[in-house]
Amino acid sequence: MRHDEFLKTVAEKGGPSDRDQASQLVNVVLEDLGKRLKGGEASNLAAQLPEELKAPLTDNAGTDTLDDVDEFLRRVAGKLEQDLGTEEALPQVKAVFSTLSDSVSEGEIKDLRSQLPTGFAPLFA
Repeated sequence: MRHDEFLKTVAEKGGPSDRDQASQLVNVVLEDLGKRLKGGEASNLAAQLPEELKAPLTDNAGTDTLDDVDEFLRRVAGKLEQDLGTEEALPQVKAVFSTLSDSVSEGEIKDLRSQLPTGFAPLFA
């Protein structure tokens, strides 16, 4: 999937319709997600994504501790220019995770999910 298709799919699944806002959302989610992935998982996931999405996922891979989904949502919401609360950010973050699931292999999603707490499961729905 190309970068522009990825952003369009995020918007169709409930993310921002504005391209710049969708891009920011995707970058923030991938950056925060990548910080929590260990053992080369961020690179493995990035290998199946458009070039523009690789750096946010891999630049700080494995540098942070894994928190629960509520903390993840608070962090993402706090970094967005839209100034969203966690309830408002939830459907947008779900749109990114859903698009991610559609964009990479099932095996890679299984590997990704194995590194996340069970509370992250609804984000993939």
